[in-house]
Amino acid sequence: METQTIQIKNTTILADEVKKGSVLIEDDKIVDITRSNSSNGADEIINGEGKFLIPGLVNTHTHLSMSLMRGLADDLPLDVWLNDHIWPVEAHLEGEHCYAGALLSALEMIKSGTTTCNDMYFFMDDVARAIDKAGMRGLLCHGMIDLFDGEKRKAEYKETLRIIEKCHNTADGRIQVALGPHTPYTCSTELLNWVRKKADEKGLRIHIHVSETEKEVEDSLNDRLKRPFEYLEDIKFLGPDVTAAHSVWLSGAEISLIKDNNVKLSHNPLSNMKLASGISPVSDLLANDVCVSLGTDGAASNNNLDLFQEMKTSSLLQKVRKLDPTVLPAGKVLEMATINGATALGMEKEIGTIEVGKKADMVLVDMKAPHLTPYRNPVSHLVYSAEGADVNTVICNGQILMREREVLVMDEVEVMELAENAAEDLLSRI
Repeated sequence: METQTIQIKNTTILADEVKKGSVLIEDDKIVDITRSNSSNGADEIINGEGKFLIPGLVNTHTHLSMSLMRGLADDLPLDVWLNDHIWPVEAHLEGEHCYAGALLSALEMIKSGTTTCNDMYFFMDDVARAIDKAGMRGLLCHGMIDLFDGEKRKAEYKETLRIIEKCHNTADGRIQVALGPHTPYTCSTELLNWVRKKADEKGLRIHIHVSETEKEVEDSLNDRLKRPFEYLEDIKFLGPDVTAAHSVWLSGAEISLIKDNNVKLSHNPLSNMKLASGISPVSDLLANDVCVSLGTDGAASNNNLDLFQEMKTSSLLQKVRKLDPTVLPAGKVLEMATINGATALGMEKEIGTIEVGKKADMVLVDMKAPHLTPYRNPVSHLVYSAEGADVNTVICNGQILMREREVLVMDEVEVMELAENAAEDLLSRI
């Protein structure tokens, strides 16, 4: 096959430092970063004048197909939200619903600069189909819930193995599969032990929710006489291949366990605030060299997938938690959304920074806007002033997914119509 080249010229690049210049892409990789802006005969030339070139954002905790439930049950505590509203709807889900919801979420993520997501849900082969069509990168897992029932457990094993067999390392390597035990309180010890064994056997990552609410910690102490992370350590579940979502209610001892086991965390500030779950001690975790990344959670509890909102919120939330404006500065937050996200998914050698040899996953943000003027500190502007709608051009794996705000990989109107119809069909079944 003939090599395809793209040159992004005259732009401000977030690389090892912020600098003006151009980037050359060959097929799916970055092959040159230079201060020179002279044309080199690339097949495609993108003018980056007035724009900031950053790594594609990495959303480390999503439930993509839940976009169909956006606005369905708001202003409720987590257990009521889940038990009385979300789970009854999910009981009627089918593969086509999950495809439509995931495609809608992929469209939303592309338009707001996210190129990689870490998704846990159901009918994950249909989610994989949507991610493939969108040209994005995804680490996908079937959400395993056995509720301590032996028959249910066997069914979860079977579905997980089916998804691994069908989807792992597909779409030119853009789609990988992980193991997805839902939480320590919806999964038996037997299921968690099986997950740990399979992860070791097959070299797969693990994605799990841990310590999202105070009630979860209290229940764990009552049932097991241990906090959630202590219990997981006790059964030898923790390790560097585990990405734990939320991790809001942590003791000092648990922070040490997370650090010692090199567990990666996904911080979801907006979902945690909306469900009043609490504030994760992110600044303490980072001070202990824990890898903390950013996630949105699902659009039913956020209610969007815009990582720019998560960046600003996570910084401000830590400042007000510590009453210290120096905590979690803009540069650190941007790392959480890029290289920390890549590290949390085991992809730090491939994505997360703009450097020669890495995959061409990158985003041009248009800085010519009233709310980004005067243009004097791009990193600060990106975290504290920019919005997802400022994203101008998105490239993933060397493919242009959106150019000058026009999505090239799917028809926006068709996707929204498909999702609207799928949501209507789903809700009509209840």
